[in-house]
Amino acid sequence: MRRAFAGLAAGAAVLAVVAAGAAGYAAGGEEPATGTPTAESADAGFARDMAVHHQQAVEMSYIVRDRTKDTEVRRLAYDIAQTQANQRGMLLGWLDLWGLPKVSADPPMTWMGMGGMPPGQDGALMPGMATNSELRELGSLSGKKAEVFYLRLMTEHHRGGVHMAEACVERCSVAPEKRLARGMVAAQQSEIQLMADMLKARGAQARS
Repeated sequence: MRRAFAGLAAGAAVLAVVAAGAAGYAAGGEEPATGTPTAESADAGFARDMAVHHQQAVEMSYIVRDRTKDTEVRRLAYDIAQTQANQRGMLLGWLDLWGLPKVSADPPMTWMGMGGMPPGQDGALMPGMATNSELRELGSLSGKKAEVFYLRLMTEHHRGGVHMAEACVERCSVAPEKRLARGMVAAQQSEIQLMADMLKARGAQARS
């Protein structure tokens, strides 16, 4: 129910953000985009790919929440799950508003010039995403081992997300979407530092 409610709330938020986007960005000195993005645009590509990226973060966060009793990790996982579920709803809502498909025949990240990359192994669709084996391993661990593995996986996941969001800031043309991407960069960079501190407190560190 929480996930369904978050999706509905995010969908409603999309309408408000889009309606207010032109005025807000004009006030900030940034010109709003004209016209509707095409299916091949950076705006549509980012919305599609980041929605997929976010879905895995939500999945990992719900897994670890059930694998540890540590309050700090459970709070972080809950915050990530709620934030990224809401953002995913906004991204998919934009695609609906633009009348564009939510899937593409092009490889992920084509919109940012990375479509020629070899496909990820074992279900990892984009850089930073966990493999199927890693997801299964996370679900098999408990306690401190689950916490450390989750923090390592999510650090890599955030690094990939930051890279993609920075590309949207540079390439996207829809002002509210660029603003969302900027917010993702700032928030996920902050969480990367937080997770580094949490790993250190557990005698571990992120994977290089």
